[in-house]
Amino acid sequence: MKVAQLDCLILLHLLHTAGSERFEVLGPTDPIVAVAGDDIILPCYLKPNISAEDMTADWLNLDSKDGRVYRYQNRKIIREDQILFYRGRTSLFEEELWRGNTSLKLTSVQGTDEGRYKCFIKAKSWYDDFTIQVLVEAIGSKPVVSIEGHREGGMGLLCESEGWHPQPELVWLDSKGVNLSAGPPETHRDFKGFYRVKQHVIVQETDTNRFTCRVQQSRINEKMETEIHLPSELFDYATPWRKTFIVLSCLGAVTVIGLALAIYCIHNKKGVIIDQLKLQRDDQTKEGDVIKKERDDLKKERVDLWAQNNDHTGKLVKVEKDLTSQLDFVNTNWSPDFETIRRHAVNVTLDPDTAHRKLILSDDRKQVRHGELNPVLSDNGKRFTNWSCVLGNVGFSGKFYYEVKVEGKTEWTLGVVRKSIDMNESFRPIPNKGCWTLELEDGKYTAHADSPVTLLLREEPQKVGVFVDYEKCQVSFYNVEDRCHIYSFTGCTFTKKLYPFFNPGGSDSVSLVICPVDATD
Repeated sequence: MKVAQLDCLILLHLLHTAGSERFEVLGPTDPIVAVAGDDIILPCYLKPNISAEDMTADWLNLDSKDGRVYRYQNRKIIREDQILFYRGRTSLFEEELWRGNTSLKLTSVQGTDEGRYKCFIKAKSWYDDFTIQVLVEAIGSKPVVSIEGHREGGMGLLCESEGWHPQPELVWLDSKGVNLSAGPPETHRDFKGFYRVKQHVIVQETDTNRFTCRVQQSRINEKMETEIHLPSELFDYATPWRKTFIVLSCLGAVTVIGLALAIYCIHNKKGVIIDQLKLQRDDQTKEGDVIKKERDDLKKERVDLWAQNNDHTGKLVKVEKDLTSQLDFVNTNWSPDFETIRRHAVNVTLDPDTAHRKLILSDDRKQVRHGELNPVLSDNGKRFTNWSCVLGNVGFSGKFYYEVKVEGKTEWTLGVVRKSIDMNESFRPIPNKGCWTLELEDGKYTAHADSPVTLLLREEPQKVGVFVDYEKCQVSFYNVEDRCHIYSFTGCTFTKKLYPFFNPGGSDSVSLVICPVDATD
């Protein structure tokens, strides 16, 4: 009898214990809208408000195959199996666990954070979960329009915009707002989940020659536009070879007709002369002289026609050369002060503490190339985390100059920056953000002014010189082999020392090489 009573007491105790652990996991029913770069809280709490300190709290991303965003278990954080890009960006309010608050804080929201999150709470004999939808909004850059040059059927234009989420749409419009037929859009997504879009179009001359590139995102109701006006002269030169062909064809036709008429005249006059010879045998000698003179005159006429044709051809060739010269957007001129500039050369070496974890530096710190992510390197607060970049180890003021070998590379960015720039920046480096840089990407050279400047160079530089005149507030770039000036930033604002800036790009494994400067080479 006593044994039966004891069993009943144990059963009642277990039922009471199980009942005391029963709870619900609650959260918001509406999606949480997060602005890129902000910090957000994903609410999750227990009902009733019992302590979760001795429970397991799992946050999972249901749209990621890896899954685990954060785990709290046995009163400590478990970092194993955590999705890499959530490390250092997620936390619970541990001081609130005692009253059932298991909300997750997510810092520096990025595009890859969009998705469905499950808050899973497990006690010894009970568990429950709740799913929250997170939507990420990011307004990207204003469209950048550049001229690609002559294309079959007109003038080629390119429009680019970056930093968007969700993925935006690009459209080309004429001056009346009518959609233009454009090439297929190209979309790229960076490792933070932000979208970069670009689209090519070929336009023909209109009464206004004004064209607009519009980038729009309907979910976040955002729209940006950039208009470009093309001078009529560009279209006049758009088909020089076609015009040359037409003119030469006309001249050729005139020449053929002239020759045909000349031959006809020769035969016709020859017939007349023969008849005259038959009738006037006594004047044979005189008529022979007339025939010879007429033949000489006809031959001279034919030579004159050929000379005139050649003269037109020569003029057309000269026109072609003039057009080519005019269409070579001049940004490279021989610089008489180049040798003087090189006398301000400084010794530049790379600073490994600032290098992105995908960069590989040589032992002498004079070369850098793109490689695989190095998991050993930690985020020391000085390191670039978004751009694959590295700084020089010393800052300079006054006048200074250095040279970098770019031969064989398909992508690079060079220049100078302020040390205080944001190492986590996700947009292009521009002067307003303390960066003065020149870039090669997709076969196109760009000076990253506040509005990007596309450069068409006569020769591709194999070695680039960077010169800073601190007092004149100027940063200049040179083609070292040709002693040519490429581009200058003027009217810059300098307040502190400037550091050399290097980005070898990720499209090739060729190194950027800091070269010694020899004023006589």
